[in-house]
Amino acid sequence: MFHVLAADSIKEEGLQPLLEQNGVQVHIGSVDSGIIDLQKIDALLVRSATKVTQELLDLMPSLKIIGRAGVGVDNIDIAEATKRGIIVVNAPDGNTISTAEHTFAMMSALMRNIPQAHSTVKNGEWKRNKFIGNELYGKILGIIGLGRIGSELAKRAKAFGMSVKVYDPFLTKERAAVLGVQLSSFDEVLAETDIISVHTPLTKETKGLLNEKTLSQTKKGVYLLNCARGGIIDEMALAHFIENGHVAGAALDVFEVEPPENHPLLKFDSVIATPHLGASTKEAQLNVATQVASEIRTFFENNPVANSINLPAMSKEIYEKIQPYHQLAKEMGKIVSECHNKGISELTATYSGTAAELETTFLTKALLAGFFENRIDMKVNEVNAIHIAKERGIMVGEKVTGNSYGYANTITVTASGDGESFTVRGTYIDHYGPRIVNLDGFNIDFHPSGNLLYIQHMDRPGVIGHVGKVLGDHDVNIATMQVGRKEAGGEAIMVLSFDKPLSIEMISKLESLQDIVTINSIVL
Repeated sequence: MFHVLAADSIKEEGLQPLLEQNGVQVHIGSVDSGIIDLQKIDALLVRSATKVTQELLDLMPSLKIIGRAGVGVDNIDIAEATKRGIIVVNAPDGNTISTAEHTFAMMSALMRNIPQAHSTVKNGEWKRNKFIGNELYGKILGIIGLGRIGSELAKRAKAFGMSVKVYDPFLTKERAAVLGVQLSSFDEVLAETDIISVHTPLTKETKGLLNEKTLSQTKKGVYLLNCARGGIIDEMALAHFIENGHVAGAALDVFEVEPPENHPLLKFDSVIATPHLGASTKEAQLNVATQVASEIRTFFENNPVANSINLPAMSKEIYEKIQPYHQLAKEMGKIVSECHNKGISELTATYSGTAAELETTFLTKALLAGFFENRIDMKVNEVNAIHIAKERGIMVGEKVTGNSYGYANTITVTASGDGESFTVRGTYIDHYGPRIVNLDGFNIDFHPSGNLLYIQHMDRPGVIGHVGKVLGDHDVNIATMQVGRKEAGGEAIMVLSFDKPLSIEMISKLESLQDIVTINSIVL
């Protein structure tokens, strides 16, 4: 008999997958009620009220899995749960429809001045001419980030006769064609769309993505929507462009600091706002509860769960043997993601030597976890990595070869899509650790860690010197430098490491140097 405790007033309707399961007993109540014997609980379901701390886990020695009926897991001590071998799962897509619908409702309300008009009617006024709006029909919607929610928004926009342009580094031309959207560059979305909606995770790359510079590149009279994460739009820059009339209006469900007390954006009549209601529907709350309950039932049936937050438990012996290669694979995934920021439809991992003798499927999942880490708005690990790749239309392949390229072991990762590909090869050497030995066809040798700069350039006299001079002139110290080339005078690369990440301004200065082709910043 498995015992499940459903805390935080989770309704029985959402617990049906467990209530219907033989061999499972569901207890409904609080963790501190004193009525339920916490020592016998195998699974715990919570929303946001219950704080799953080390102290609570001490009281639940039989606990094997924690389910969070929602996306955020801030109320759960993930590290402590992982240390104890407790799986933590959440419901990352239970609110997809809810958020997409809320975004579309906000867009409609913004274009037709519905909140403002409603307010005046409530006050006894009838000012029809003051609230002449704009139709959605025929407008061009720009979507930045075409994940679950962005895809659902695109469907609804097309149904209203809108054209949809999308910027998403992972979206291939084939996938865009299936969805009926136009794959565009970031600059094209900024310059050519009437309405822009952001649907990316909040990462170091997306924080302030729409800022003073990028907002100035938008079409005059553009409307902006943010029902994703506060901080993706620079709120002070947005206020500036609304004040000078360049941005016609904005609809915001999220803010960088919530609640947004005395926020300058709230003084504008052309800004409408809601208190983070994207997931606040009865259906979404039921969906997340049902999804997590199903995950726990899957776990009890000894099947792999799809939405685990932390690493799966394994024996100490296996962990110690696989750990060096696991870390190498994950870092290689990050490198591919940062260096080949384009549409990808296939990822292939090839193993040789001693690496091929390990549980390579686990290593491939670690590679995917690294690849997706800073690209999607959810925790990714070895449990849910394949599921996420499949959901995004990325084919994952795994091969074993007898060619070790002169090393005791190698892991080779190839990403391809839209007619282009990128390959990284690494190895693990005892006493030296993980090494990257080939980068996109260039033989090289560097340790994959810290703050790196991957520079593609032409093999011309003085290029390396110019890079060093610019960095030196700005008191930036190079920790290490590795270079590689295929032939004299042709394409070449250099990989530099630093004690701290380079600023965007510093990278821009390097990009302006003659013979520099591209620069990618990598933080491992």
